[in-house]
Amino acid sequence: MSPPPVRHPAPAFDVFNVYFEQIYDPTMHVVFVFDGEVDAGAMREATKRLIASDPYLRSRYAEVDGRPVWEEIPEELWEGAFVLVPAGEVENLPPPPLDVRAGPQVRVGLYRRGEGDHLAVTCHHGFCDASGAMILARDLFAIYREILKNSDFRPVPREPYDRSTDHILALYSGEERERALAGEEPFVDRWRFPVERTGRGTPRIACRTLPPERLELAKAFGKLHGATVNDVLIGAYFLALLRVRGNPSDRGAPLSLLTSADLRRKHPGCHGEGLPMNLSIAYEITLSAEVGAELADVIDQVTVITTRRKAGNLGLAAILFYEEILAGGMPAVRAFYDGMLGRYQASGQKNPVFSNLGVFDPGDYLPVPGKDGAALDIQDIQYLPCTCWPYGFLLLASTFRGRLTIMTAYEEGPYSTAVVEQFLEYVDEYLP
Repeated sequence: MSPPPVRHPAPAFDVFNVYFEQIYDPTMHVVFVFDGEVDAGAMREATKRLIASDPYLRSRYAEVDGRPVWEEIPEELWEGAFVLVPAGEVENLPPPPLDVRAGPQVRVGLYRRGEGDHLAVTCHHGFCDASGAMILARDLFAIYREILKNSDFRPVPREPYDRSTDHILALYSGEERERALAGEEPFVDRWRFPVERTGRGTPRIACRTLPPERLELAKAFGKLHGATVNDVLIGAYFLALLRVRGNPSDRGAPLSLLTSADLRRKHPGCHGEGLPMNLSIAYEITLSAEVGAELADVIDQVTVITTRRKAGNLGLAAILFYEEILAGGMPAVRAFYDGMLGRYQASGQKNPVFSNLGVFDPGDYLPVPGKDGAALDIQDIQYLPCTCWPYGFLLLASTFRGRLTIMTAYEEGPYSTAVVEQFLEYVDEYLP
């Protein structure tokens, strides 16, 4: 009789990000564009050894006796974790979803291209957030470098680590926790991105990349108004949503969007700072604008809200909210998502989401030796967001070498490609 598989507790943030698969595809991809060829053999080995080094990476999400767990899987089930796509084959974007319930929790796709390889690091939001995915990529390249120096290299294995938010909760008193919960208002879905129909379609990516001078203009505009670049992006996103909807009833009405915050930034040096895990939360921003409003007309509203949120106990209420639901067991989690999905279907409303991942520094991943030993340069880093279907919509922003990219992943059919492209054009127009 074989021994039972090794299992580790799955905390609330993991569980809820797994179950978000009911309203969008939680698969995420970090794509690195190189100016030459990566050593495929070394990268294949780096992928396997990365997985072997982390007990959660080599696991699948499961529910055993009513408990959510990360259950380790045998090595023979890791084979699909590295994919080599030869030159000439079509590179479908976004790449296929990752099955969090099958494992392992990372897939590396190496796409041969004449001008230079593309390498995609794919993971599921149930395993980690965007910062966690970037940590995985950093660790992958570090292992790859060492393998090229010494083919027998193995990274130091990680022992099971605490993936919960207990270390953040411990920073707050009982009174602070009570105040945070009492002061948090429930999300109210007031609008949605335009859709053609419900159901599923064909996954697509749409994006705009702006030159460095545009980022400098956004910074200058923000400085003039006491705002960050993130505030400027939120304001432009909001105005573009109003414009693409073209609904007269939107004008002057309080309308909300969700934006994200990484608790690693709120609590630098926290336990999960260098670990691939979920430490991001969402909060609501409610704005209003009249006909013909420009960025200068809404930026103060944005800045007041984001400044207040950052100065307060950001994320505390979200942690307590999810922990309380999970304390009721998996039936309570499923009931929560059934209720959420039912409300979306009944109302036809789902507040749009915006997330700014900040600056991708190539120095975090370089040097990357090429197939012939010569050092490769990273031409671009793109983060492909979760793919939405009705009624969700997500816009993601990131910056690489001064170039600001805004990107969305959607399903064509339910969403019109022409409308999505027009929306991105509007965001571009509203930005300085």
